Amino acid sequence: MSEPTDQALVEGTLDGDEHAFERLVDRYERTLFHVAFRMVGDFEEARDVTQTTFVKVYEKLDRFDPRFKFFSWLFKILVNESRNALKKRRNHEPLADDLISPRKTPDDVVHERLQGEMVQRAILDLSIEHRQVILLRHFGELSYREMSWALDVPERTVKSRLFTARRRLCDILTGLGVTH
Repeated sequence: MSEPTDQALVEGTLDGDEHAFERLVDRYERTLFHVAFRMVGDFEEARDVTQTTFVKVYEKLDRFDPRFKFFSWLFKILVNESRNALKKRRNHEPLADDLISPRKTPDDVVHERLQGEMVQRAILDLSIEHRQVILLRHFGELSYREMSWALDVPERTVKSRLFTARRRLCDILTGLGVTH
């Protein structure tokens, strides 16, 4: 049996099926958390942003426009909640340690952790507009059209921001000594 579509789960939720929304949360919670973490740079704050996003999605579910992907709409709400969290906090806080796989050598672990921290630091050094397009495109895998809708800017603006964001990210990473 195939998994129900997002639209079927949205309709089920609106029709009173309590489990339909749980399935949407299960489907997207992990992805949203990872993007929120990369947006705000703090584990607990990312959990709060993710939870608030799902609360708002549930409250506004009857306003979802099925012409768009549910995931794009969900992402738009996450982006706005991440922005709100960043407005509340002006300074960046230290990054949480990542969990480490026991199968890697100690050298691999140290190298990956350092590179991951440098990439996270570089992403946090981007402006909010550039950070959003990097995360939506590379972590959310949204199309330019979906990003345009999620950010409420023209598609050409999305492309321009993404081009600039990639160049800026590359410059920051090069400055930190990260090589391609």
